[in-house]
Amino acid sequence: MSDSVSRRDWLKTVGLAGAGALVAPDALALPASIPGQVQTPPIGPAASIVLHAPGTILDLVSTSEIFIPPRGRSFQKFSFDFPEPSVVFGDYSFGFLVFTDENTYGLDRAAMKVEGNGDALTLACDRLVWAGGQQTAPGRLTASLRRSAAGIEWDAVVEMDRPVKSVTTIIRGVPRGHVSFGAGGFRDPRDDEMLAGYAFGAGDLNGPGGSMATPLLMIQTAGDVFYVSSLDDHMRPKRFYLAPGEGSYRVEAVYEHDAWREDRRVSVPAWRLGRAASEQAAVAPHVQHIEKAFGLKSWDARTDVPAWMRKLAMVTTLHGMHYTGYMFNDFAKMLEILRWMATQIPGDRVLVFLPAWDGRYYWDYPTYSVSERMGGEAGFRRLIDEGHKLGFRMMPMYGTNAANTKLPNWPKIADAITRKIDGNVYNLDWVDWNNDRHGDGWLAYMNLGADAWREHLEGRIGDMIARYGVDAYFLDIVGGHVNSTNGDMHEGTRRLVENLRAKYPEVACVGEMPYDALHGFIPMFQVGLGPLWSKYSHAYQHLSSPAPGRGSSGVHESGFGKFNPETLSLSPNSIPTLQVVDDTFTRHRDVMTEIIQRAKQRAGIA
Repeated sequence: MSDSVSRRDWLKTVGLAGAGALVAPDALALPASIPGQVQTPPIGPAASIVLHAPGTILDLVSTSEIFIPPRGRSFQKFSFDFPEPSVVFGDYSFGFLVFTDENTYGLDRAAMKVEGNGDALTLACDRLVWAGGQQTAPGRLTASLRRSAAGIEWDAVVEMDRPVKSVTTIIRGVPRGHVSFGAGGFRDPRDDEMLAGYAFGAGDLNGPGGSMATPLLMIQTAGDVFYVSSLDDHMRPKRFYLAPGEGSYRVEAVYEHDAWREDRRVSVPAWRLGRAASEQAAVAPHVQHIEKAFGLKSWDARTDVPAWMRKLAMVTTLHGMHYTGYMFNDFAKMLEILRWMATQIPGDRVLVFLPAWDGRYYWDYPTYSVSERMGGEAGFRRLIDEGHKLGFRMMPMYGTNAANTKLPNWPKIADAITRKIDGNVYNLDWVDWNNDRHGDGWLAYMNLGADAWREHLEGRIGDMIARYGVDAYFLDIVGGHVNSTNGDMHEGTRRLVENLRAKYPEVACVGEMPYDALHGFIPMFQVGLGPLWSKYSHAYQHLSSPAPGRGSSGVHESGFGKFNPETLSLSPNSIPTLQVVDDTFTRHRDVMTEIIQRAKQRAGIA
């Protein structure tokens, strides 16, 4: 059989879909034993096209039907066969793994029972295995699989005598093709294994996998789009891992439970898989779910967008003080720039973004007091007041989850440091701030789910709003969700934003980067969102975007890039953004003028 013919297409051709067991002779036979080699189940079409009745339990292992050894990029895996007995339902087989903080557990084949038919099945297993099946452990998993209008849905309940960390569904029979994670673009992975996490790499930013803004896997085949979607109505980490075989993928759909709980009984939210005629048809049911789950509203229907934000034609980023103390623009120079800018564009159409207004970028987090070197409180007040008189809207920057452990205020908030699900401290240590070619380790990654940190940050932002009347506040790395043992980071973020909105309803929250649930309460972000997410929120360009001239990234650690005025001013899904560093106003005012004119043209300003 040609590899291009899927098992599903073959079923249709021979007219046996759902017709019960039909096993090709010798299809599951192992090859003849070769001295000194370990026998493994066959790989390729011969294994994948075997027909089984719904509810059949297949004696599979972790290496079944995938390339061993891997042929392309690969990820860490067991160096032996771990049992993965799986039940047939529809065109696929489903197996399960359970993880605690100390081991991996699989289903005991001898303790598995299946009831149901081709429309709905229940799999129950009342004993687990570990040590590659050499040992057993008490535990129970009950999984329910059912057909729906959109495809196949399933959920599971796991019970153990110790806290459950995560539960993986193993899906086989998944077609190979071009792959998309998180409703992003498709790519051909060839024979590479793939891993992606929701959100923020599922808390592993520096890991080998990518990040998803929403837990959706799609695979473009020659005739349709296969998809797997999480139907969870809470923000929890998810991962997709794909291991290729000759004609199909072994897919892991991983659910990670709340790290701040120690539940011994865990209900895994439903997953859904199906096949759709197009990418849009595959995305649509997933979007319908997240709109309902997270309260997403279209931009025009949002009630948390102040009137001035709807009129924005441009954002300008006035870079302040670098980590090293190098000054790009002090408050007096910022005001000079705004006075000139007001002669080029109405001030009320511009949002002024102020990164590093509080002193050394990131080093002075989380004190959030006006920098004396930049002009002190008098200079900052003059900047805000005069900027307002010119019509500008003013937005200082805050680190959602960054605190310098070397500052005097650290002990008061130390208990709010993020600890990942295994209890290890999560630090913001991936930046080389001082260029000694080593990631610096003085920054802690903080959890808004912990009261001490949320109350501190809310207090500092509220003080700035009350004292100076700023129009918005920017939350850096707000999309950096980590599943922490000391509280729900997502709910803490939502609570911070909603508390501030209740006190200051006309002051807007803006975030760096989103995942799906953040669109429910943050209306603007600092990254391009694409057409899917632009329905809910608006965006402008990142502060690291190269400034006119040499392409400086200003206070951001990336350094320099190639400046391209076309990219900065004509993106269809982003508000034009003008980066102003140390020499922009003095040497490149002509380019500033050009960008402003393009922004006006885009907004229809005469």
